Amino acid sequence: MASSTPHGRDKLAFLLSLVPYLMDKGRVSVAEAARHFGVSETQIRDSVNLIAVSGVPGETSSYQHEDLFDIDWDLLEERDEIVITHLVAIDDSPRFSAREAAALIAGLQYLSSLPEQADRGVLVSLLAKLAHGASGKPSEVAVGSSDVDGFVSVIRDAVAAGTQIEFDYLNSRGEMERRSVDPLRLESLDEDWYLRGWDHGREAARTFRLDRMSALVPTAKPVSSRAGEVTLGDKLFEPSATDLTVVVELDSNALPLIADYLTTESPKSAPGARTRVTLHLAHTHGLKRLVAGLAGVVTVLEPASARTRVADWAQAALDRYDSSDFPSQ
Repeated sequence: MASSTPHGRDKLAFLLSLVPYLMDKGRVSVAEAARHFGVSETQIRDSVNLIAVSGVPGETSSYQHEDLFDIDWDLLEERDEIVITHLVAIDDSPRFSAREAAALIAGLQYLSSLPEQADRGVLVSLLAKLAHGASGKPSEVAVGSSDVDGFVSVIRDAVAAGTQIEFDYLNSRGEMERRSVDPLRLESLDEDWYLRGWDHGREAARTFRLDRMSALVPTAKPVSSRAGEVTLGDKLFEPSATDLTVVVELDSNALPLIADYLTTESPKSAPGARTRVTLHLAHTHGLKRLVAGLAGVVTVLEPASARTRVADWAQAALDRYDSSDFPSQ
């Protein structure tokens, strides 16, 4: 089990691994540490002794007691267990604030919920380290999963197998339709997932939002030859002759937020300046979603019918907050 005595470079690498290990464990026996690294217990004890004389010199270029690592020697001698009681320099390194750690934890929880994240053990370990290493206790956060997560897995399997899928789809007019599709590509934009594929009912390539799908089932039917002839562009939303053309105004700094809706390269303008651009959307429902997601950022200018649709939609939302619905104070 024990390895040969390491050379200087190997010993340094071993110490660089041993210190974080002891910090994460908090308290560990010599025997357990030896099993973890595959070395002898004697080498562990020698390394602990070396850690105790390591540190960072102070302003006087000499080592004082607080400039060195320290070990609970009584615990080591009486119970053969290791606990670092004083850390040098490591505690002085920048840490995430409680709010920053909470934000990262929420993001990692979302990643761990995705079907393609098979090795969730690594994410769980990182979540624990973030919570432990923050400057304060992070707020407790949780990210729920949805049916979309399962759809992602089913669709990816179908893409890999080259087989068709079928599902009910709620279109922009609020109508539910059964679709038979050759899945070609699965993409995400912000919080939404999209399927790009060959729609057999439309005899054309279409883009579907996964959160509008239901009753999704894989089939054993192979994708059609037409699907192999489809060339998908780099943009998620490709323009067509039936698109709604809308002129909007927004801060130039926000142009990257609508890049997928532009059919030409983003215009050059001074930072912070108001910029007018032309967008191409499949329908007014998509325009309303865009404006809602960028509230206060995008102003619809033309055509007048689009301005009216968005204004009516916003007013309908406000009407639902009629003051008569709330108890008087």
